Amino acid sequence: MWNGVLPAVTTKFTTDDKLDHKEMERCFGLYMDAGCDGLIVCGSLGEGPMLSHDEKLEVLATARAAAGGKPVLLTINEAATRDAQALAKRAAKAGADGLMIVPSPIYHTNDRETVDTLNAVASAGGLPVMIYSNRVAYRVDVTVPVMEELAANDLFVAIKESSDDIRRTTEVINAFGDRFDVLTGVDNLAFEALAVGAVGWVAGLVTAFPRETVAIYQLMKAGRSNEALAIYRWFRPLLDLDVSTYLVQNIKLAEAIEIGSNERVRMPRQPLAGARRAEVERIVREAINERPALPRLDRAA
Repeated sequence: MWNGVLPAVTTKFTTDDKLDHKEMERCFGLYMDAGCDGLIVCGSLGEGPMLSHDEKLEVLATARAAAGGKPVLLTINEAATRDAQALAKRAAKAGADGLMIVPSPIYHTNDRETVDTLNAVASAGGLPVMIYSNRVAYRVDVTVPVMEELAANDLFVAIKESSDDIRRTTEVINAFGDRFDVLTGVDNLAFEALAVGAVGWVAGLVTAFPRETVAIYQLMKAGRSNEALAIYRWFRPLLDLDVSTYLVQNIKLAEAIEIGSNERVRMPRQPLAGARRAEVERIVREAINERPALPRLDRAA
């Protein structure tokens, strides 16, 4: 159902901490123009836990308007299952094409609790679901045995595989074939995941470097892995910025430098400062100065 490059977009704020819909429209349009295949809003990078339900639905509406008919998924990352169910229902009424569900962002559920929570939220929304498996950030691992229980529910169609173990992609495909679309969710494992069968990339640095991200994906799908690898090797220092406690600040700073956006975040986060900021600026500016020429791409490939 879902494949290609799906940006996990950042949420833009005004100077008085309101949603900046105009800037989000501009940025989302850049991703569509670069050839991205949809949008995922209000996830970890989108500061979802810092947004109210009303704000999340506003971001969803802005993304749908910019996506030109391509799929837009809303991330469900609520602490309480009942709140996640309520948001899932509202997302369906608001026209979301699907949901990306975090099993439990605060309480570390066991396998039974993980299965029951995911089923409850999926059923409440009635929309196709991408499972968000991220044991590093959320300490809840959606393993192959857990997915075996979820496979009985047709609403679960995909998994964002962010376990940080490249072997997991192959394990899921070996276990389920094409029952679940497997999308990689770790920027600096994207080439490796695509090489072993992932059909999509839920990407972070794409929000600052959309054309390079799309080029890697398209080249891999066209069987031009050597060309993709050359871009990926250049991209790696940037992609590492996604795997960090400060991924939101890192990527918003990259957006400010590369696409002229802003770095405003919602407290308790604050923009980078000091040595950490200087290091991220160095990485981004060096990458820009050494940017490779992109090969000609055929979207039909």
